[in-house]
Amino acid sequence: MNVRKHIYFSGRVQGVGFRYSAIYLARPLGLTGWVENLWDGRVEMEVQGDEDAIAELLRALRTQRFILIDDMEIRTIPLVEDERSFRTRGY
Repeated sequence: MNVRKHIYFSGRVQGVGFRYSAIYLARPLGLTGWVENLWDGRVEMEVQGDEDAIAELLRALRTQRFILIDDMEIRTIPLVEDERSFRTRGY
């Protein structure tokens, strides 16, 4: 079943390849959405796809070498129709 999650990540998540890793991991899992750095040092993500694939993405992000996720604020939001890729957003 497809779902869409809105997630705020905090910890050592900027300047460590977080966005690149998210894109690299999400696309082969068939996930769509976006990821971006925020001015306050957090990273924001919306990710859509199979719930198990999203869980796999989050597990994989926690195992990346330089990334240290201290907290994730996750909520389920409505699906976005016709979204085709997972990309970076913002600066």
